[in-house]
Amino acid sequence: MAESDTESQHNFSADKVRAVFGIIASTGKFWNDWEELKSMLSFQLKQVLQEYPEAKMSDEEQRSSLGETYADLRKRLDEALLSFSEGPPFTLQRLSEILLDAQGIYPNLSKLALALEKNLLVTTTLMKSSDPYPPSSMEQPDLPEQADEAAPPNTNSIENGGEPSIVDKDEIMADAEETTAEDMTIDAEPLEVAHSSDEMPQQAVDSSDS
Repeated sequence: MAESDTESQHNFSADKVRAVFGIIASTGKFWNDWEELKSMLSFQLKQVLQEYPEAKMSDEEQRSSLGETYADLRKRLDEALLSFSEGPPFTLQRLSEILLDAQGIYPNLSKLALALEKNLLVTTTLMKSSDPYPPSSMEQPDLPEQADEAAPPNTNSIENGGEPSIVDKDEIMADAEETTAEDMTIDAEPLEVAHSSDEMPQQAVDSSDS
C-alpha cells in the first residue's frame, strides 16, 4: 500500500495518538484494534523521524550520517512495524515511550533508529487487554482533586442538606469568661457560709460570759 493511501485513511488526531500511547506507556497494555493501533504507530513513527535535522539533509549527508538515506530508513522501520499481523510486538510499551519523547531520549536520528530497530526486531506479540479501560484521569491526573481528598473532613458540616453553623470566636471567649465568673461565684458562697458558722460559737461564748 502506498504511503499516501495509508495516510489518507488516518481518522485520528495527533492528540488522540499521544493519549493512546500515554496509556500504553503507563500500563504496558493496549485496548485498541491492532490494525487501528498499527496505523497510529506508523503515523507517529513518521512524525517523529521527520522532526530530526537529518531528515532535511541531502542524500549524501544522510548516507554519511545514517549509512542510508532518510527515505530508506523510514521505509525500513515502517515495514518492520507493518510486518506484525497478529498483534503488536511485546516491546510495545517501550516503543510508546520512545515515540512520545524521542528527542528527549535520543539526541540524534542514528541512535533513535537503532533503538526502534531493536524493539521492532522481535517475534513475540501482545494480546489485546480484556481489563477495564483506564479512566481519563490516568492520562492527566487532577492534582486539585487529590489535594481535596487529602484534606481533613470539615467537622462543622451538617448532614442531610442542613446549613453549617457559623461559630464566632468572640462569642466563644465571652461564654467561657461568663462561665468562669459563675463558677467563681458558686465556689465563693460556701466559703461565706462556712465563715458565718465559725463566728456563731464565738458570739455564744461572749453572751455566756456577760
